[in-house]
Amino acid sequence: MPLIATWRALGKGTRAVLREIGAHGYYLRDIARAISETDTWPRETIRQMRVIGVESVLLTIIVAAFLGGVTAFQTRFQLFPGVQLSAVGLIARQSIVLELGPLLTALVLTGRVGARMTAEIGTMRVTEQIDALETLAYDPVAFLSLPRLLAGLVMLPALVMLANVAAIGSAWLTLILATDVRTVDFVDGLRIAFIPFQVVYSLIKATAFGGAIAFVCSYQGYIAQAGAEGVGKATARAVVITSVAILTLDAIVAAVFAPFVQA
Repeated sequence: MPLIATWRALGKGTRAVLREIGAHGYYLRDIARAISETDTWPRETIRQMRVIGVESVLLTIIVAAFLGGVTAFQTRFQLFPGVQLSAVGLIARQSIVLELGPLLTALVLTGRVGARMTAEIGTMRVTEQIDALETLAYDPVAFLSLPRLLAGLVMLPALVMLANVAAIGSAWLTLILATDVRTVDFVDGLRIAFIPFQVVYSLIKATAFGGAIAFVCSYQGYIAQAGAEGVGKATARAVVITSVAILTLDAIVAAVFAPFVQA
């Protein structure tokens, strides 16, 4: 009997996972179909680019500044005696550009942008505004989901590049003001083993993370259950799932492209 119960639970869990995968696939199909609704999504996409990107600039700079400063400070005082100080610039650049900049920016914006996205669409679902859009012959996916996905794919890379620059600038200021590292040492470290693909690698991660935030959060809002509690649960679930998706994508991108990052 315990074995039968275990197999039943396993089968039930597998069906639930496959059901969720299928639902996400149908949702992605609807987004692809919505591209033809050119009278609906372009203007809303521009507005979402402002909401996702422009309104997140200050937060991105603040997070990146602390990230760069702490990374540089810790790196300097973890060096063994005799190691060239230019290694601080090299380690700071690699840590920020390849990993910390895209990852932490995406995780922070999941809370700021993703939660807002889910709450907005979820509120429209429970107040029947989405049904009203369908009544008025508007495709709700073209009006709500597609603009957010396009804006996420465009603005996350831009924010990550801003974060990388701010973090490296903060690292430089921290080193020259609080340690014995000179500007020439830091600049020499930035130049060691640098190849342009390292920036492209950061942009690949940022694009994947932006798509994950917009897709998962808009989907969770779109299927939110009725009532304030339903919107709250959808928002919490969206943040958790998106965070896990970002970490998973981070590992996948690293496994695929990391060999090409070496100079």
